[in-house]
Amino acid sequence: MTNRFIDLAASGLASLQPYVPGKPLSELEREFGITDSIKLASNENPLGPSPHAVDAIQAQLHDLTRYPDGGAFALRNALAAHHDVDPVCITVGNGSNDVLDMIARTFLGAGRESLFSQYAFAVYPLSSMAVGAKLTIAPAQDYGHDLDAMRALVNSDTGVIWIANPNNPSGTRVGRDALRAFIEDIPETVIVVVDEAYFEYVHADDYPDASQWLDEFPHLVVTRTFSKAYGLAALRVGYGLSHPDVADLLNRVRQPFNVDSLAQAGAIAALADREYLRRSVELNAAGMRQLVDGVERLGLAYIPSSGNFLTIDLGRESGPIDHALLQQGVITRPVGNYGLPHHLRVSVGLAYENERFLNALERVI
Repeated sequence: MTNRFIDLAASGLASLQPYVPGKPLSELEREFGITDSIKLASNENPLGPSPHAVDAIQAQLHDLTRYPDGGAFALRNALAAHHDVDPVCITVGNGSNDVLDMIARTFLGAGRESLFSQYAFAVYPLSSMAVGAKLTIAPAQDYGHDLDAMRALVNSDTGVIWIANPNNPSGTRVGRDALRAFIEDIPETVIVVVDEAYFEYVHADDYPDASQWLDEFPHLVVTRTFSKAYGLAALRVGYGLSHPDVADLLNRVRQPFNVDSLAQAGAIAALADREYLRRSVELNAAGMRQLVDGVERLGLAYIPSSGNFLTIDLGRESGPIDHALLQQGVITRPVGNYGLPHHLRVSVGLAYENERFLNALERVI
């Protein structure tokens, strides 16, 4: 249907489609008349939140009539201590998506190019198109970033380069030496974003912590989130780490009070709960082994993943299989919108959820 107001909107919106979230449990059960469904579609932490985070949130409930600290003073100081940086290097966001959107609004626009990889996270084109930037897409290599191909596409109009490490929805990662060499080759007139939403799940020897390079690369922005390993997806809190001058610009476009009081308190407590983080990471590693073993038994291919999800090649259109899984009360994520029409992404769940998914998948195929 044609939108009667499209001519009044910003130019980039004409071809922009809204982000489609995973189907919620309540909608699935209402639609199919079922109960006891499970959701393995949105890369959420199945462990539940840290008890310390819950306590910190509850302590804030009596003060809901007050606006939150607009500068997130306590949270920024906790993050500064965690990363050993000055608080002026930190930009807080309503999820790391919010920070990504700030970057697009600050450093992109008409006449500027946004460079990212094929199969990259959907927010990069969404935020870029919303500000009228041109999309430049580098072909992937084995479903992951081909840094040489990306480097070859950089030109005088390039404003932002986006690298998700690990990447969603493929789960692929970029090694330390390759990523560092890539950033060294990019002129400081181009912002390089390293999106580390799944950072805590990776323990490979060659995997970098890009936040340690901020002093060397003033055009580098690293983003993190509390929605994954820290188990606070519902609160929507993330942050960016950058040179103070970059953070100053991002904070100029940041909306007032964009991180609420409950999110700030919960994030501070979650950040301090190292035992919870350890359990989250261990649960994910065990669940990933369970999923991989099950998928291999079914004779299906998959993309090796460094995140908390596995993207499976079904060898056929994923839509009908996804629909059949929904009828069995199992919500996963087809990724045809990423150009992967034969793939299905499944989040790592609790052991019984992983087993239920594998059993349902076997029945369906």
